[in-house]
Amino acid sequence: MNIPNLISLGRVILVPIVFWLLLTGETQYAFVLFVIAGISDGVDGFLAKRYGWTTELGAYLDPLADKLLIVSIFVALGVKAALPSWLVIAVVSRDILIVTGVVLSWLLNRPVRIKPAIVSKANTLSQILLAGTVLADDGFGLGLEGTRIALVWITGALTIASLITYLRTWLRHMSGYELGDGSPG
Repeated sequence: MNIPNLISLGRVILVPIVFWLLLTGETQYAFVLFVIAGISDGVDGFLAKRYGWTTELGAYLDPLADKLLIVSIFVALGVKAALPSWLVIAVVSRDILIVTGVVLSWLLNRPVRIKPAIVSKANTLSQILLAGTVLADDGFGLGLEGTRIALVWITGALTIASLITYLRTWLRHMSGYELGDGSPG
């Protein structure tokens, strides 16, 4: 256990707190913790790279902490009708399908390595921007309805595109089709 891993663990601990804050209407506090989580994500990544404190635990814990936080925020905002149900279902279903595919590939003794594609990085960014925008708007009454609507549609499109990209890569991997350089086709 090192400092970056402890910071990531701290983000995991924030998940139920942020979820509870959102469900109880304490959106301003949830927004502040969301910002703190974002800063801590940058700090743990910097420390791990700068000082060579990368670990196998950290390779799993860091993205897990990020995903748990985003998914819990989306679910809480969906419950409060601050995000459309279809988007919450799409975001959560995408993550469940990806995890299921990875686990299934391990069980079938064909482990697949997940490398985030550009569309998936864009999807993650749009999810973070949407969550932050909704939290800030609901918490501080900023009047960002137009921005929220645009981000909902952008996030929905990127979520679907990202899922298609992952499914395509997974299916090619599982069927044994790979390009000559060893990367999925």
